[in-house]
Amino acid sequence: MATRGRKPKPTALKLLEGNPGKRPINEHEPIPPKGTVKCPTWLEPEAKKEWKRLAPSLEAMGVLTQADLTAFAGYCQAYARWKEAEEFITQHGSIFQTPSGYVQQVPQVSIAQQNLKIMQSFCSEFGLTPATRARIIANGGGKDDASSDDPMESLLKGGW
Repeated sequence: MATRGRKPKPTALKLLEGNPGKRPINEHEPIPPKGTVKCPTWLEPEAKKEWKRLAPSLEAMGVLTQADLTAFAGYCQAYARWKEAEEFITQHGSIFQTPSGYVQQVPQVSIAQQNLKIMQSFCSEFGLTPATRARIIANGGGKDDASSDDPMESLLKGGW
């Protein structure tokens, strides 16, 4: 039997967003061990580039852990396949004419669309879309807002 309702948001993202719904934080959520996540060797070269580009940021936000390797590898692989299909479309166009004269879409168009959907679903899981980033309230450079030197600034930010 499937669970009902929205998928619960990971606590790490909820904390970064400042818990806008003021719902209780799951105190018993399993916390994967921290550690450097390594790029899988089996990823395509373009997927490895995407891994190296995003993994440090996601680790710093506390969103990417050892338990998330498969999901993030799936995102990176979908990115590589999407990019490959888009490059083909750019070089060869999105339609072709069959020997019988019909105009048809090249298969790379649907490949690109499918992989873009996969990427979008993984992006929302990891907080990589503009909409999810807009909801995240992060402290500037790791500095705690409550430790501000200016009392007025602290008061304006709600530290009263």
